[in-house]
Amino acid sequence: MTELDPRQHAYDEHHRVAEDSLRDHLTESEWTFVAPQPMQAGNARVSLKAAPEHAAAQVTEALPGEPVEVLWDGPDGWVRARTGHDRYLGWARANELTARTQPTLKVTALRGHAFAGPKVSQPIRAELSLGSLLGRADGEIVEDAHRHWVPVLLPDGSEAWVQEVVLTPLQVHDPVDLALRFLDAPYVWGGRSAWGLDCSGLTQLVYGAVGRALPRDADQQAHALASVEEPARGDLAFFPGHVGLMLDARRMIHTNATHMRVTIETLGEGDYGRRLAGSLTGYGRWLA
Repeated sequence: MTELDPRQHAYDEHHRVAEDSLRDHLTESEWTFVAPQPMQAGNARVSLKAAPEHAAAQVTEALPGEPVEVLWDGPDGWVRARTGHDRYLGWARANELTARTQPTLKVTALRGHAFAGPKVSQPIRAELSLGSLLGRADGEIVEDAHRHWVPVLLPDGSEAWVQEVVLTPLQVHDPVDLALRFLDAPYVWGGRSAWGLDCSGLTQLVYGAVGRALPRDADQQAHALASVEEPARGDLAFFPGHVGLMLDARRMIHTNATHMRVTIETLGEGDYGRRLAGSLTGYGRWLA
């Protein structure tokens, strides 16, 4: 079983349960194999934890409406779950997931809200972020004070309204341009949105927004890209347990726990820049 990655392959040696796709890998007797059940994140970001308890570290998030697979039940309302876009495993609260739907709208704003009615003074129904998925509710777009409101279905099927600008298609083709919009967004371990994100969450988000799917963690991203000696704009810089996005040959934008936010550093300059340069393990480039 050494070739299996517990971040992506669902198996529990203690309870001898595993996903169906591992039948050929787990050939010993007394394993129970289960089929993943399609679900999706509910109206809020779903925190996936390292263990089925609230005090456990967050390992990643599922954004509202994103596909999630449920593998098996755990204790006290927890389920073993896996995100659909990058197949990353964690423990989620079952009541934060909903039945899978076919959303047709994608949120393109870094942060946004869904409202109870077509006015900014209406109660907020949900926090949204880049990549959140919604359905289109029945009804026409409503104009109010030159603002255009779209009736939507939240992941749980309830109705809400968002401004049309929240759904405007991204006119971004360079991940660096998008990453710069995240400057000063707060650092959150395991986070994947502008409400709070970690280093690999930022690089995964901005690469994904321009059609370049990256895995979740920094070491996985390093293996997914081609190694290069001299960095250029858009390359990733790797460090032990950390990743950043190069703006040019020396400057890097990254989410970090030193400043607890997204910042720009120059490798080799200042105390932090020198420490980063000293721990650099290499650069990666998207060649596909």
